[in-house]
Amino acid sequence: MKKYSYMYFMWSLVFIVFPLILVLVYSFNSSSGMSLANFSPTFDNFRRVFEPLYIKIFLVSILLAIGSTLLCIVVGYPVAYYISRMSDKWRNSLMLLFVVPMWMNFLLRTYAWLTLLGNNGLINKFLGLFGIAPLNLMYNINAIMLGMVYNFLPFMVLPIYSTLVKMDKSLIEAAKDLGATNAQIFKKVIFPLSLPGVYTGITMVFIPAISTFVIPDLLGGNRFYLIGNLIEKQFTFTGDWAFGSAISIVLILIMFVIMVLQNLFEDNTEEGGIK
Repeated sequence: MKKYSYMYFMWSLVFIVFPLILVLVYSFNSSSGMSLANFSPTFDNFRRVFEPLYIKIFLVSILLAIGSTLLCIVVGYPVAYYISRMSDKWRNSLMLLFVVPMWMNFLLRTYAWLTLLGNNGLINKFLGLFGIAPLNLMYNINAIMLGMVYNFLPFMVLPIYSTLVKMDKSLIEAAKDLGATNAQIFKKVIFPLSLPGVYTGITMVFIPAISTFVIPDLLGGNRFYLIGNLIEKQFTFTGDWAFGSAISIVLILIMFVIMVLQNLFEDNTEEGGIK
């Protein structure tokens, strides 16, 4: 057991802690390149992050992440609830439909929407059969949101489904015996007990949604610059590693604060109990 604990500690140290420390060091470097030979500490990189242009990018990214997370809840909860109430045979088959697309490369899954939403895509060709002119379905906020919901929806459905399946059915039977209607059972018993799965789903959707850059690049046509795009360009195009690292540190702090607030809200909900 100690051997495996030691291996896990070393793995975390090499692949998690050390890279984070390296990014932190780069964020304070006055030089924009990748070399740390002439390291000189400065706060200029963080001052640039809080310029109005970059603040706007952060706000747009956060709003898009919140919007896609809410849509995933609206779509994912009913799906997870419906599947959890089915027999084991159908339940496993339907959950497999959510898992199988995740085996495909993320980039390929996003590329597939180009063949659907493009001016010559399948959707516009189908509409053309009814004499409807091609719709502008690509390179806008709606396309980016659709791509986020499609790619991250399984991360919302799976934790909610796991919570609903493991729920103690005797609580539902007790509520029925006490004369509760189906709506009251869902409101007073099922939904409160499924909140841990909802909170987990929110975390698993919001974090990749706020940092994604592939979806805005492909479905947004480089017209919409999000945090992930900004960071990616600093390392691959402009070569400003110091500024890219500073943006990454700020993004990590935002994620950390959101996770702390969510945990506090979750703890308060559990302490409040079912009312």
